[in-house]
Amino acid sequence: MSVRAENVNVLSLSVSRRNWNAFVTIVRREISRILRIWGQTVVPPAITMSLYFAIFGKLIGSRIGQMGGFSYMDFIVPGLIMMSVITSSYSNVVSSFFGAKFGKHVEEMLVSPMPNYVILAGYVSGGMARGLMVGGVVSLVALAFTDVRVHSMPVTLSVVLLTSVVFSLLGMINAIFARKFDDIAIIPTFILTPLTYLGGVFYSIQLLPEFWQKASLLNPILYMVNAFRYGILGVSDINVVYAYAMILVFGVILTVVCLYLLRAGIGLRS
Repeated sequence: MSVRAENVNVLSLSVSRRNWNAFVTIVRREISRILRIWGQTVVPPAITMSLYFAIFGKLIGSRIGQMGGFSYMDFIVPGLIMMSVITSSYSNVVSSFFGAKFGKHVEEMLVSPMPNYVILAGYVSGGMARGLMVGGVVSLVALAFTDVRVHSMPVTLSVVLLTSVVFSLLGMINAIFARKFDDIAIIPTFILTPLTYLGGVFYSIQLLPEFWQKASLLNPILYMVNAFRYGILGVSDINVVYAYAMILVFGVILTVVCLYLLRAGIGLRS
């Protein structure tokens, strides 16, 4: 019995090491891809957010005055940082995984001993890496326009990490169902962008009529933006605990969906 138990432990250790090596390989490849084409992955969001800061923050914000007890520039900083994290995390996974699917690399991973959760974790980690990189760059850009002070570092970091996970998972789902390169732009154009702009990035929902305040609660991005704004400024239109709960619920649901799609091979096996 002891020999058998020892063999089982050795086998388990070997499998764990194999899975870890596979995970590290995917993450390393994703980060290498991000850094190799940094002119496409990191620079454009920084330029876009600089324009937002200059136009909405400086030019328009000076006429708006205060919002939520802060200058308009300070108020929109958390939302713009979060918007860059959302779009970057999503874009990285949807483009990378669809590229692998288009090049038939995914089929090699699916027939390998690599578990589906390792594949998913590797691509999601790559999306998180790009989201955090771009979020960091945009935060540095924000320093050129205003003083960014962090009210709660644990809340700030945890919300960024959870949000990047959620939208990396959503990017994976889009990539799985996409049949051509045009398909990876459908969700960002018709769903992600409208929800982002209506997610409290540029305004407080307290300014809206009661009906639209309640309607805004259906927007998942509202919870992420407000939780992050609480981490930076200490104010939020949404109860932060409730916001965390909603983000976690979305994360769990999307994880289950992704694992099911990978296991079933929907949109992956020809």
